[in-house]
Amino acid sequence: MGAIRGDSDGNAVPLVASWRTWMRAQSWADRTIDDRIDLVLRVARLSDRPAEQLDVDDVLGFLSGSFQASTRQTYHVNLQSWFRWLELVGIRDDNPMRRLSIPKAKRRAPRTIATTHVVRLLNTRMHARTRTMCLLAAYQGLRVSEVAKVRGADIDPVARELRVIGKGNVDAVLPLHPLIEAEASRYGSGWWFPQWKANKAGETGGHVLGRSVSTIIGNVMRRSGIPGSAHSLRHWYATELLRAGVDCRIVMELMRHASLATTQRYLHVDDTQRRAGLLLLPDATGPLERAQRLIVAA
Repeated sequence: MGAIRGDSDGNAVPLVASWRTWMRAQSWADRTIDDRIDLVLRVARLSDRPAEQLDVDDVLGFLSGSFQASTRQTYHVNLQSWFRWLELVGIRDDNPMRRLSIPKAKRRAPRTIATTHVVRLLNTRMHARTRTMCLLAAYQGLRVSEVAKVRGADIDPVARELRVIGKGNVDAVLPLHPLIEAEASRYGSGWWFPQWKANKAGETGGHVLGRSVSTIIGNVMRRSGIPGSAHSLRHWYATELLRAGVDCRIVMELMRHASLATTQRYLHVDDTQRRAGLLLLPDATGPLERAQRLIVAA
């Protein structure tokens, strides 16, 4: 198999095509596959050598660029997957990434939004389809890639359920929120958000990309003066379920997470909850007799 190069149309040649086929056989998401291939081609161009011949210095030179720490971590993981595949199929007998530890990154606070933000967003003037996208993210907790693929055929109006093919091609059936049930009357059985020109997902007649959904929702959020991104609506969904007293394990099921630890990253405690907890502390500043009564009562 030949070296990775891009042709005049930006298409990859056989070696990267084989890697793409292998990743698809592992059921990796199309966006993940595209991102990894784009990265490998980018590093190869900057290093001016075939990607299967990249060495430690090439990788270090690229990762030392002006990236956020979290982005550098993602690039490290993606490049690691490339070299592991080269070893697996016998193209290389070494892996230059083995000598490189994963870059450190500070844990960033999630970009949360309050219910007042969601109210303001939904009262902002926008296209009907944009509003539907926002509602799917906020009231079904869908990821942008899942919003993009919603079809009328995925909704069972009798059982009031929504079928979602989520991350990792996990097939799930969710209870349908009444707001989404009402939105369904606007659409037919096909794609709710069809694409009008070809994209990476296919020719016209398919659905828009998740990136398009992210951009569309992000634009209206910025126009409304609301912080965060489209994914912040999914965080709001989980947080408000918790505030309403929904058990964490039920929230995990609704979020379609494989573990409770993942769900907990979405369960944010707001200032109202912190203040309410703080005020539950007993007042020990009074006379000694009162303090002793508090101790006995406890």
